Amino acid sequence: MDNLTHSLVGALIGQMGLKRRTGLAMPTLIIAANIPDIDAVATLLGGQQHLAIRRGLTHGPIAMLVLPLMLWGIMLCFDRWQERRGKRPEKRLPVHKGWLLALAYVGCLSHPLFDWFNSYGIRLLEPFSNQWFYGDTLFIIDIWLWAALICGVWVSLRRERKGRANWRTPALASFAAICAYLLANGLITGRAEQLTAQAVQKQHKIMPTLVVANPVPVQFWKREMLWRDDSHYGQGTYTPFHGARIDDDIRAHYMGREDSQAFEAHIARGTPLLFWSRMPVAEIVGDGAKKTLKVSDQRFSDPLVGDRFSMFFPIGVESK
Repeated sequence: MDNLTHSLVGALIGQMGLKRRTGLAMPTLIIAANIPDIDAVATLLGGQQHLAIRRGLTHGPIAMLVLPLMLWGIMLCFDRWQERRGKRPEKRLPVHKGWLLALAYVGCLSHPLFDWFNSYGIRLLEPFSNQWFYGDTLFIIDIWLWAALICGVWVSLRRERKGRANWRTPALASFAAICAYLLANGLITGRAEQLTAQAVQKQHKIMPTLVVANPVPVQFWKREMLWRDDSHYGQGTYTPFHGARIDDDIRAHYMGREDSQAFEAHIARGTPLLFWSRMPVAEIVGDGAKKTLKVSDQRFSDPLVGDRFSMFFPIGVESK
């Protein structure tokens, strides 16, 4: 998920009452909820190199053990530094080492959980396994999740500042609503994949080996349906109101012998894109000497973002 979502999740956990357990609880929760994304520096490498690095090592079990400890140590040092300089706020609670460490772990563990909910992918077992996991439940930026989180945190903070005893209630209500929202979206995804597989079999006489319900922006009830078997792929849509609708158009994984050979050669190279790709597809673009093999991922076919998840390999041969 985006870092605003991760930050708000940390803040919501604090407003549910845990921030009263120790000093520095809120900054610890918010920083911990974002800290696995230190691998974002990989985007400076350019191209698709970051795809082989993101959501891997810093999201795996070793990182989940080490990163909270590192943050805990930094926060303890910061508290002592403020105390030595006489800058420690008088109203701040004393730091409880046990609770501060526990909150660092709670915030940090929330990060891979929410990253798992979308279809981008996360390697939860890195470095022991580079297998990708997908929740296919939420779009990577979910405005309805934002709304629930912001409402819960803001109303809770407002009540707290007014000295009301029930200041935790809005945050708890928001947490319950988010859990229900996640459950509903999970059920939509499961039903969409089931009905799409049946529709593809009925319409195209093909039994899909993989069906993915790809969440879309804003319309949380809708899914972009993607399917494939060993040699073909296609798409469609699903809503609870209209069921699964499958496009008539289906395409082959390879556009011909030349394409197949080139694609296999690039798979052998282990390019970052293909390492990350869940639903790789290849097509020939152009002709003659300008003929190019475009390798991309079926999940990101939208022209607005597609080029960020595509690679182009020249395969044309000038005629003599």
